[in-house]
Amino acid sequence: MVKSRSTKTKKPAKKPAAKKAVSAGAKLKIALVGFGTVGRSVAKILCQDTNGPLLLTHICNRRIKKKKDASLPKHIRWTENFDDVLASDADVVVELIGGLQPAGDWVRKALRVGKSVVTANKLLISEAGPELLDLARKMGKRLEFGASVAGGIPAIIGIQEGLAGDRLYKIAGILNGTCNFILTKMEKDGTSFDAALKEAQALGYAEANPSADVDGLDARAKLVILIQAGLRLRVRSEQILCRSISSIAAVDFMYASSLDSTIRQISLAQKETNKTVRLAAAVQPALIPAASLMAHAQGSQNIVTATGEFGGKTMFSGYGAGGDPTAVAVISDLYAIARSTGASAEALPGTAEVPDSVSGDFTVPHYLRFIVRDRPGIVAALATILAKYDISIDALLQKPGFPHSALSFVMTLEACDSAVLNRALEEIGRLDFHVEPPLCLPIFLD
Repeated sequence: MVKSRSTKTKKPAKKPAAKKAVSAGAKLKIALVGFGTVGRSVAKILCQDTNGPLLLTHICNRRIKKKKDASLPKHIRWTENFDDVLASDADVVVELIGGLQPAGDWVRKALRVGKSVVTANKLLISEAGPELLDLARKMGKRLEFGASVAGGIPAIIGIQEGLAGDRLYKIAGILNGTCNFILTKMEKDGTSFDAALKEAQALGYAEANPSADVDGLDARAKLVILIQAGLRLRVRSEQILCRSISSIAAVDFMYASSLDSTIRQISLAQKETNKTVRLAAAVQPALIPAASLMAHAQGSQNIVTATGEFGGKTMFSGYGAGGDPTAVAVISDLYAIARSTGASAEALPGTAEVPDSVSGDFTVPHYLRFIVRDRPGIVAALATILAKYDISIDALLQKPGFPHSALSFVMTLEACDSAVLNRALEEIGRLDFHVEPPLCLPIFLD
């Protein structure tokens, strides 16, 4: 039970006492909120591990009569009322309902009544993570969210604990399995974006409305969490540039192959600290070398890399989605709480700082693909505008076999600031020979 604080003395209020580690023979009592795909997997693992330190005691979900699983142990209490969870003797609430509401209110209430929380809710952590961590510190409890990024890949715990001794300045990765499935399908089979998307939807990788995935919103929420956890910076999702993969065509993989490269949706955040703290961050399709480990991520695989001042680059990879992989991350967070001696403010990550500036600009080489109505002087016109902005052309590629009414060719550019290039592209876009808008992709060599 949560003890009330005394109000009859003027002594400074004491911090809530940290919960002791689970004593020998005792078990950490778990209340599971949400019994969907991930919730079922969490319950299955918890109930199979009868000798471990974790005990599932409550399951809260809507329409409990339809959801109730008779194969689970009889001692589990099923309820549709979250207040029953708050009033219970559960030590930890596992939130798996997703979304901002009511999940946000429920997590806050659980922390305030003295329960630690484990969540897989990337949207909630990306939008309210710092606030919720502050509340957990105040209450002397734990808030763990390892499952909110890359499912079963231990990226969060690896970055926060395994790399705690380093000064991380760069986070990069492939954070959305749906986009990776679509792009690797296009690369392997030469299919169009639309055809690859339809297959992803048929296989259950993509939703009927795939915007959150293909437009980068899902990966952006995960990148915000990684920025908080690894770079110790507090940013808002809307500050991070997002570009869709829907403009990628099969021909781009042909040209990428000629450049010993491929195309992936890359989430990248880089911190620069001098007199000010600057963050460059974006989620966008990009060319990467075929020799890169990220280029070998196939299907729905995810990759997270963290680069530090002392330890260099560390990579985490695996399958980032699905009930069982995500449940593994949830269970791992529960074990971390069971092993801990509590969640005092000192035991949780420090407060993240707000950067002085956030932009989506990177100084890197770029790939430009054009589809034009052929006529003399096109390359000269493009080169003139690029030269006006001090942008140098590195190479020009043109595959044979395209009609003159829709001729495809590619320019690669030497390293230039993407903000400057965008101004040049605005001017280039006004030229009258385009059949489609030019496609611009950064080339990430590292």
